[in-house]
Amino acid sequence: MAMAQDVIAREPARPIVRIENVLRNGACVVLLAILAVLIVMPLYALLSQSLEDADKHFIGLGNFVRYADNPGLVQSVYNSLFVSIAVTAITVPLAFGYAYALTRSCIPAKAIFKGIALLPILAPSLLPAISLTYMFGNQGFMRGLLGGHSIHGPIGIIMAQVFHCFPFGVLIIGTALGISDGRLYEVAQTFSTPKWRVFWTITLPAVRYGLISACFVIFTTAIVDFGIAKVIGGSYNVLAIEIYKQIIGQQNFQMGAVIGVLLLLPALLTFFIERYVNKRQMSQLTARAVLYQPKPHRLFDATMLAFVVVVALCILGVNAVAVFASFFKLWPYDLSFSLDSYDFAAFDPGGWSSYWNSIIMASGAALFGTVLTFGGAYLVEKSPIPASLRGLLHILAMIPIAVPGIVLGLGYVFFFNDPANPLGFLYYTMTILVMCSIAHYYTIPHLTALTALKQVDKEFEAVSQSLGVPFWVTLRRVTIPISVPVILDVATYIFVNAMTTVAAVIFIYSPQNKLASIAVIAMEDTGDTGAACAMAMMILYTSVAVKVVQIGLSKLLFPKLQLWRHPDAS
Repeated sequence: MAMAQDVIAREPARPIVRIENVLRNGACVVLLAILAVLIVMPLYALLSQSLEDADKHFIGLGNFVRYADNPGLVQSVYNSLFVSIAVTAITVPLAFGYAYALTRSCIPAKAIFKGIALLPILAPSLLPAISLTYMFGNQGFMRGLLGGHSIHGPIGIIMAQVFHCFPFGVLIIGTALGISDGRLYEVAQTFSTPKWRVFWTITLPAVRYGLISACFVIFTTAIVDFGIAKVIGGSYNVLAIEIYKQIIGQQNFQMGAVIGVLLLLPALLTFFIERYVNKRQMSQLTARAVLYQPKPHRLFDATMLAFVVVVALCILGVNAVAVFASFFKLWPYDLSFSLDSYDFAAFDPGGWSSYWNSIIMASGAALFGTVLTFGGAYLVEKSPIPASLRGLLHILAMIPIAVPGIVLGLGYVFFFNDPANPLGFLYYTMTILVMCSIAHYYTIPHLTALTALKQVDKEFEAVSQSLGVPFWVTLRRVTIPISVPVILDVATYIFVNAMTTVAAVIFIYSPQNKLASIAVIAMEDTGDTGAACAMAMMILYTSVAVKVVQIGLSKLLFPKLQLWRHPDAS
């Protein structure tokens, strides 16, 4: 009898269940199609182009053989490797020392120092290159420190790359240092183990996977960066610049595709190594672990404070040069205040339109990218879809993290500029810029949303299903409100990166849709360095403003939307 009543009670929910299944599976298919267009097809077009001649005939590895036979092109490989190795060798120790000071000392104002360390993320990579030109260029006020060497070349690229890559090292190594087991240090202290031995036998082994991950991330970031080498590289050829020359200068699309594939290899290697490292790093933690808490030590804390102050002043100094250069008539020679550099119409045909185009593009990428990444994470984590679809969605979401921006942008050229492609009408439009930005930065927001959704108890969906409540109602009334802080994080991440990106859009913008980061390169090329500084600073100001708004909204909304974490709160 009870069983019959249960069947009768569930009978009205069956049509809703069928509709839910259709909608979920349909959403998966639509998302797979979107990701195929955004990610898979452009990469396939790039790989195909590298294996074909100019007449679209398959020639296998013929283009790669031609590349190997060209001494100039091969030299660009060596140059890229040299710069990337040097950047990694300099940045990782600096980042380790900075992160060590933030996590293992009792220095004051840690939050401020961490914010300063992350400041380069909010600016385009072009900014340090321009600032260093002001400082060490032919007319630079600090040019004597280079001992007669030119800043335009490997020295300038390495210096700017260290500035650009430093935040990634601090984040990765800081995370590794922050999860060390404090019990090991207590035992070492009990046995009066020398500090150097504790560092060598406990600290370094505990963070070795974080160091390895930081090395590969910084190496890959350096080898694929385009903006810095374009501004300060001079005649020093690297792979990212060689792609630009082959595509824009020589219209040699096949050779450009070959270089794109070569740049894809270190990124793929980094991706797989980082996945392995992350798994091993997680295995270092146990349920009984006690996080290390630093204790005050006057000499050590003073040394760490001095180190972070010096590094922080260097970061602030590079940014300050750009700020002053944009507000003074001819800094540092004519220090009269002037806003002439912000009259962009005098230096670029688009004037302020490039900046507003970036705002529009970044806003569109943040809006649609957040919906897409959060929706995809929801389907993967919360929907009872077939395991094959769930796995395929997750794989496609992970691909972009292993694809450099300039490679993805080149793939967009080959795919959307193909006359046989019915989506070709999107080429040279604002839409394709939004699409490329979403695709380029898809993985991190997807993983962020996925992590947040894992924290939401699955009983919400189970109870809703048992009560016959459609999943979209639960999504709207429970899941989304709980996830608002994470949604804001994701939207801010996409917006800031879309504002600062250069390489991903350098091939696919049109004169009508020129972005602020592209305008910076154009004005730098014409010698209008002050205006280029001003535009780069506008990008930085906007990124900082958006980040401040995001922090404010999070603090405002978090207490109201997270009451479920504190059931006893009134």
